[in-house]
Amino acid sequence: MINRTLLTNSVLFVLVLLTNRVGVSIAFAAGPTFNCSKAVGTIERMICKDDGLSTLDHQMGEVYAAASKKALNEHPPVLKAEQRGWIKGRNDCWKSEDKRECVEESYRRRIAELQARYRLVPANGAGPGKRSCLVYLRWGFEN
Repeated sequence: MINRTLLTNSVLFVLVLLTNRVGVSIAFAAGPTFNCSKAVGTIERMICKDDGLSTLDHQMGEVYAAASKKALNEHPPVLKAEQRGWIKGRNDCWKSEDKRECVEESYRRRIAELQARYRLVPANGAGPGKRSCLVYLRWGFEN
């Protein structure tokens, strides 16, 4: 019989290799970027309990931080206000029939929007192992 811990660690290692290959970072079991003990509403609590959504939240945090650095000279400054509006929209997913799908799609769209607007992903997939934003989006929605 296969050692379950060895199998789990092997799978995690392969996932890390694969996700690094397409430019995605994963924070295993780290939880979302916000404090779950202060989570407000159905959607934030769902994100805290769902590893996939927590991972997307971490990715959003990384992309938002990178976008913030590029938006320092933006006049008028809109990134922060738009992000607050996006969070309100994400939290409106409680009205959706499939809440989880709504939240996941909201994260994927916002991440792609920030990556495109602030040019955080090479448009032509330059270099080996790099994917264009379009390929990344297709990969993300197919899974």
